[in-house]
Amino acid sequence: MPVYNLTVNGQPRTVDAPADMPLLWVLRDLLDVTGPKYGCGVGVCGACTSHLGDSAVRPCITPISAVSEPVTTIDGLEQNGDLHPIQQAWIDLDVASCGYCQPGQIMTALALIVANPNPTDDDIDIAMSQNVCRCGTYAKIRAAIKEAARVMRGGH
Repeated sequence: MPVYNLTVNGQPRTVDAPADMPLLWVLRDLLDVTGPKYGCGVGVCGACTSHLGDSAVRPCITPISAVSEPVTTIDGLEQNGDLHPIQQAWIDLDVASCGYCQPGQIMTALALIVANPNPTDDDIDIAMSQNVCRCGTYAKIRAAIKEAARVMRGGH
């Protein structure tokens, strides 16, 4: 079985895994990183969304053999005990209803803000259109993205 050296949430990690094992199972089952949620398993719902470098990916359909950049999950956003501005916006605006999809929503939103620090409603709608929230918190998600983007741009 191949050995993979990864950086996950800023920490070097080594795993033995089949080349075709989805990154989601490597994270959850081999590394005990449980923030990314299993939703559909086919890359449709977005509950597992994490980052490879600055890009949002679906670990449920990303084989471990394709991982060449650092992996960041919702578990890796908090730094030195401080929530990331996007996490804080989610809390401040009470976005989560059931909360199951929110790690993926947050990671998709963060990739959007990194790529576009001042997203419009249309930008947000397009970027978030592939993440499913069964509770329908889309208006709160949009508001939280705008708030996090403002804070990340240096707004107060």
